[in-house]
Amino acid sequence: MDKILEALVSSSHSVPVKKAIVKKVVEAAEKEVTAEQCQALYTLTTRLIFLGEDSFQKQVGFQVLEAYARYHRADFELFFSKNFVLGLLQQGYGPLDRKDPAVVDYIHGCLRLLISCPSVLDIFSIIQTEILRMVCERPEPALCACLATMLSDFVQCIPREKAAILFCQQLVRTIGYFHCPASQERELREYVDQVTKVSTLLQNIWKAEPVTLLPSLQEVFAIISSTDPSFDPSIALASLVQHIPLQMITVLIKSLTTDQNVKDTSMTQALCRMIDWLSWPLAHHVEMWVIALLKGLAAVQKFTILIDVTLLKIELVFNRLWYPIVRQGALVVLSHMLLSFQHSPEAFHLVVPHIVDLVQSLKQDGLPTSKAFLLHFTELVHCMMYQYSGFPDLYDDILEAIKELPGPGEEKIKLVLNQSAWTSQSNSFASGLLRLPGKSETGKTGLINLGNTCYMNSIIQTLFSATDFRRHVLSLRLNDATANTLMKKLQLLFTFLSHTQRAAYAPRVFFEASRPPWFNAGSQQDCSEYLRFLLDRLHEEEKTIQVLMTAKPNVSPGNGPSDNTGGETSAKDAGVSPVAPVEGKSEGNDERTLIERMFGGRLSTGIRCMTCNSVSEKEEPFTDLSLAFCPSSPLQTEGPSEEPRGPCQGAVNGGSEAPEIGPSPKPVTASTTGVHFVPGSSEPPLSVPDLVDYFLAPEILDKENAYFCQKCGSLQRAERGMRVVAAPEYLILTLLRFSYDAKCHVRRKILDNVTIPPLMRLPVHAPPPKHSSSSSSPPSSPLQVDSPESSENLAKKLKPSQREEEETGLEGDNGMAGGENEVGVWPAAQFVPYVLSSVVMHSGMSSESGHYYSYGRNLNGADGAQHHLANPLALGEEPGNGQTEPIALTCSGATHPKQEVEVYGSQAAGDWLLFNDSRVTFTSLGSVQNVTNRFPKDTAYVLIYRKQDVTGGQNSTGGVTANGMRLGSEPPLQKELMDAVTKDNKLFLQEQELNARTRALQAASASCSFRPNGPDDNEPPGSCGPSGGGGGGGFNTVNRLVF
Repeated sequence: MDKILEALVSSSHSVPVKKAIVKKVVEAAEKEVTAEQCQALYTLTTRLIFLGEDSFQKQVGFQVLEAYARYHRADFELFFSKNFVLGLLQQGYGPLDRKDPAVVDYIHGCLRLLISCPSVLDIFSIIQTEILRMVCERPEPALCACLATMLSDFVQCIPREKAAILFCQQLVRTIGYFHCPASQERELREYVDQVTKVSTLLQNIWKAEPVTLLPSLQEVFAIISSTDPSFDPSIALASLVQHIPLQMITVLIKSLTTDQNVKDTSMTQALCRMIDWLSWPLAHHVEMWVIALLKGLAAVQKFTILIDVTLLKIELVFNRLWYPIVRQGALVVLSHMLLSFQHSPEAFHLVVPHIVDLVQSLKQDGLPTSKAFLLHFTELVHCMMYQYSGFPDLYDDILEAIKELPGPGEEKIKLVLNQSAWTSQSNSFASGLLRLPGKSETGKTGLINLGNTCYMNSIIQTLFSATDFRRHVLSLRLNDATANTLMKKLQLLFTFLSHTQRAAYAPRVFFEASRPPWFNAGSQQDCSEYLRFLLDRLHEEEKTIQVLMTAKPNVSPGNGPSDNTGGETSAKDAGVSPVAPVEGKSEGNDERTLIERMFGGRLSTGIRCMTCNSVSEKEEPFTDLSLAFCPSSPLQTEGPSEEPRGPCQGAVNGGSEAPEIGPSPKPVTASTTGVHFVPGSSEPPLSVPDLVDYFLAPEILDKENAYFCQKCGSLQRAERGMRVVAAPEYLILTLLRFSYDAKCHVRRKILDNVTIPPLMRLPVHAPPPKHSSSSSSPPSSPLQVDSPESSENLAKKLKPSQREEEETGLEGDNGMAGGENEVGVWPAAQFVPYVLSSVVMHSGMSSESGHYYSYGRNLNGADGAQHHLANPLALGEEPGNGQTEPIALTCSGATHPKQEVEVYGSQAAGDWLLFNDSRVTFTSLGSVQNVTNRFPKDTAYVLIYRKQDVTGGQNSTGGVTANGMRLGSEPPLQKELMDAVTKDNKLFLQEQELNARTRALQAASASCSFRPNGPDDNEPPGSCGPSGGGGGGGFNTVNRLVF
């Protein structure tokens, strides 16, 4: 039979004839055949299978062999012995090499025919040994695929126990040597299919014997972390990732990143090669493992690796976005790499040139998934341009390409950036010991206490929370001539607070530059005095530069850009770029400084002689109002209160830098009680509008405080009143909480709880026309020093008694309340709405010790206008008629609590932040208003309210432009400032990495101690020193305090 078959296949007969004869031969297998004939047929068919000239001969060999082996199994057992199999695996078949896939396929087919025979067990044993040897020889993908197919069908051939571990490791390494030189799609598909078969085999082994998984993964890492330049591992290793259980990610990454035996060069290589895996078409979860390793490295502060790898591979990852089959995973990795690389724009700018082309391609390719993908990609681009603004030359084309696509809101962008930073505490791979001292969940930066500097920290955070002021400061174009000015240092400090990756920044340079000369370093000081000094310095600096530049109109200092034409001089040439004008003035005509524009208001003081009715008026600027407590309050401390210097503090207001405090010219006659708060008191609590009303209330000058009337030529009884004639953009209110106890000769703190309304309205009067009977002084300039008569402002404002009110009523209509005989003829007050922006709290029982912290909320004009429109009644309007209530001179808060809750109850708790030195936490408006109820020694001290647009239109500063930039959003960061932040961020990452290495991978503790995990609703916010007081400092210099 073998002779017939051999002659047939080599004959010249047609294929149909040959097939018919072969069929007869196959049917003959059912008949009785001698053992010799069977052996001859097995030998012939084997030779046809291995050495057949064409596919027909190979096919005939398989058919005949299968037929005779099925009916004559005993004879086939003798033929297909273990020695025969061993010879095939070790020597091949004739000219056929042992590494030819045909050998494995032949053995695989024969095993199917012997599966029920006892002798197959011996063959399994032989195969177990031989395939391990074969894998160690790094076979080609085709042979490995054949082995994988055979082992998948016959798991008995897979090595066991320790040999199984070795087999998996060697098979993994073999995959690492795979390469596909083919360029045709068919060949590529075949190669991918081969790799998939091998990876599936490993998956099955890992499931059957879990002990083999970890050694296999260790081998994977050993391969990809190799620094041998002659060895480039195959990306086919990516096919294994999808078979690793996802629940092992955290454990494996922590083990890997904390292994001190792994060198940085090896880790860098491993991460780079894992990123290369994104090119593997059918692998799943690769992006998850790449991001896990990136986060793991950030958790142990190995930022050098992250920086190097990002810059090296970011363009490759971006290029993967062009291929739909790997696009989605590549975008996930690209997003993480860019969003976490927040210390420098370098990585983002590497891919910027390719963005427009990709966007246009996605718009045109017509794939159903491209639209959704484009939306996600656009969000990423918006986030990065927000993070690294200030490059219009790079971003203009991008903005044009994506202008029709929706972008994320600013709050969402901030949230994404905060959660994505390397130093983010949301990193799940950072355990308790490995957690970075990164920013809090608020995304805001704290300020390190440099030694009783909480007074400065609270003021800086308060000014930083003043959105329009912050944006104007950051938008100033300051040239080299202003490098050493305080405004330049404030701009740099605001830049760091906005863009640093540090959890808390140490403002040492700004502290030394802004500390008043009479402030001792390391001692506690009054935050309100510091605020006035700071605003005064900034104002004086800008005024001085303006004067100098006016004297030298043709000189442009430094190397800064000049916009002069025709010899024209501007503030920008002096090193300070003009900011947006206030109250409708054009930029060219408004010569006020930034401080005047943001915080400057004007107050008119009028004194009317009650004998001749002549009026003396004086108008002066102010940057804050110092609000005394009414002496009739039952909650007042013993002894007469120290009085304010007047409404105008600091040189901006016409005062001195170091005010001298003296007793009131007229003592308080009202009875007072002790210092302690009376819980059971039926008196309603004071409110901020009450204190403003008391500040603006008329007072009687009599007896030793009698007024010298120039018309009468003698001391006369007079009435004095004050009116706000120009409302500031930011209204600063200081509550005078420290009083002098005449009995004990000490200064005590007034612990009265003052209600803080979120909305308030301030009566503002237009200046009255001048009368012939008036002896009005000309309005003072912002830099004018007070005349001796200004000392009258120190007098306590005494509300007239009932008898005096009756007498006054006979002389005029309501005295100062708006009649014909009042101080001047004033139009009806216009109520200007203000919304609460920030509050500085003082925690302590006395003026000699304590701690400052602040609450702040980002707020611009547009925000407040929305509140106003939503709740007109809260601003003093009658429903339906649009007229103000008939309250001539009183300041009022929200008069309709239900509507106030409706407006402010809708805002998220995250709108308010608690700044406590290094610590920044989310809080709520309710916490701000109720902190004194919870902690009686914590009282509001300095408040800032933001003026709102009554018309609902553009705010006077929030909607205009400065330096060609709309202030409705954060200004783009100038190159000089960005370079400074980038340099410091790199330094910070290097510091963290060094600390992690030198402290056995324990993250550096926070630079300033605070109570961790202590919400402000459950305990006081803290103090400057360990004893809850001043930390040895205290308000130790009484005459430095401003009361």
